[in-house]
Amino acid sequence: MILTINTSGTGLDFVLDNKTKHVDTEKQSLSLPLETEKFLSENNTKWSDLTAIGVVVGPGSFTGIRLGIAYAKGLGMGLNIPVIPITAFELYLFSTPDAFVAIDSGKGDFFVAANGLEPCTMTIDDVETKQMQWARTVGHKPFDIANATAIVKQKLENGDIQPAVPLYLRPSYAEQNSKCTMN
Repeated sequence: MILTINTSGTGLDFVLDNKTKHVDTEKQSLSLPLETEKFLSENNTKWSDLTAIGVVVGPGSFTGIRLGIAYAKGLGMGLNIPVIPITAFELYLFSTPDAFVAIDSGKGDFFVAANGLEPCTMTIDDVETKQMQWARTVGHKPFDIANATAIVKQKLENGDIQPAVPLYLRPSYAEQNSKCTMN
């Protein structure tokens, strides 16, 4: 069985094969371990039943992404199973492969990607121009987390097991504001 965890947005999302659950919480760090165990229990699943863990690596909440990856990696190491990274872009494009994905970053620009366009940030003006190259635009509604299981299975079958690292499309505040001088 494959467990997927998403902490990239508000609350927590879980997928266990074809079962999904969203948990509203303000404290992801406190709720994640308890809610994961509760979700497994509700689905009559033991930790030893898991064969892989998927984790959404972004784009999204800087802290949430790091939390989800660290937790998934800890579980993967403890259970000796692979941890498979999934991007929000992969989740959108799974059901709409001909789409241009534009996710509002909340900072005055958009995280974008599409088949043939590597993930990056764009201004609204750039989005309005660039999106015309694809049949449709998605990203204004949440992605379907239920697609995570199929994506993880596909990656496992293809041997596409990459390290789970955050997908950051812009530097952190610390990097933006660093004033390092060397004398």
